[in-house]
Amino acid sequence: MRRAAIFGTGLIGASLGMALRRVGWTVAGWDPDPTALEVATERGAVDDACGSQEDALEGSDLVVLAGPLTATLETLPGLRTEALVTDVAGVKRPVVDARPAGLRMVAGHPMAGLEQAGPAAASPSLFKGAAWVICPDKAVPDDVETLESIVESVGAIPYRLQAAEHDRVVADISHLPQIIAVSLINLVTRQDPAAERLVAGSFRDLTRVAASEPRWWPEVLAANEANVSDSIERLMGLLDEVREEVARGASGPLTTRIEEARSRRQAMAPPVVRVGVVLQDRPGEIAKVGRALERSGVDVRDLQLRHALHGGGGILTLSVRPAEADLLRAALLEADFSLE
Repeated sequence: MRRAAIFGTGLIGASLGMALRRVGWTVAGWDPDPTALEVATERGAVDDACGSQEDALEGSDLVVLAGPLTATLETLPGLRTEALVTDVAGVKRPVVDARPAGLRMVAGHPMAGLEQAGPAAASPSLFKGAAWVICPDKAVPDDVETLESIVESVGAIPYRLQAAEHDRVVADISHLPQIIAVSLINLVTRQDPAAERLVAGSFRDLTRVAASEPRWWPEVLAANEANVSDSIERLMGLLDEVREEVARGASGPLTTRIEEARSRRQAMAPPVVRVGVVLQDRPGEIAKVGRALERSGVDVRDLQLRHALHGGGGILTLSVRPAEADLLRAALLEADFSLE
C-alpha cells in the first residue's frame, strides 16, 4: 500500500500526510478549502493536490476522511472505492452506523491534536507516542490489522475499542475536559476580568484546551450527547460531595479525596522533574536552549512556555526523567541561562 488519499487537509489531515510521506507513501490531498490544500502542499503534506475527490481516489490504496464529523457523514454514503477507508472523527458510533455495506472501512480516532488549527500548524511528529483508537465494528479483521500497522508506522499506538465504548470513554477524557475548561474561563473572566492577570501555571494547564478550534466542538458534543450528559451529571455529583465536605469542614474526607486523586494522576504518566529556564526578550533564546538540550543528551518528556505578562521573555519549563535533571541543569547553566 503506497498511495493515500486524504480528504481534509487541516491539522490532522496535513500532519498525517506528512507522516505518511516520511515513511514512503505518496499522498493525494483534497479539501473543499483551496487555501488549506495549498498550504498543506507547500508544507510538504501532499504530493498531488487534487481538484476533486474522484481525482484523489484514483489509484489510492488508503482513503482517510480527515474532515469534520459532518463532512465524514456526508461523504460516506456516496464513497465508491476498493481502497481501505478510515476516518479521524472524535465520535465513532455515527460513523460506524453510516458505513455503506461493502465498503472496506475501519473507523479510527487519533488521540492527538493542538490548540492551533489548520495545515500551518501540522507536524509529522504529531502522532508520535499518541494513542490511536481503532474500532473493529463491522470491519474485516485483516483490514483492522492493516490499519494498525499503518498507525504504528507513523509512531502512534493503536488501541482497539468498540465504537460505543470509545464514545463513552472520550466523553470523560476529552469532551468533558473541554466543557470544564470553557466553563472555568467564562466563570473567572465574567466574575472579575482583572483575575486573568493573576492566573498561574495550574490554571493555564487546566484550561489549555479552551484555546482549541471552536468550530467543530458543537457538532461533536451533540453527536455524543447521551455520554456527555452522563459525564456532566457524574461530575456534578462529585462537586456536590466536595461542596458538602467543605461546608462542614470535613478535612479528613477532603484529604483522602485529594490524596487519592494525586496518586492516580501520578500513575498516569512516568515521573518527571521540571526544570524552569528564564528566557530573556532577545532573538535566539530558544535556539540556545536547543543547543543545550543537544549537549545534555536528555529526553524531554514535556515542555511549557509561560510568557511574561508585560514585555517579552518568560519561563520555559522542561520536564525530563529524574535521573537526567542534573545533566540538563548543568548544560543550561553552562549556556549562561538562569534557572527558576
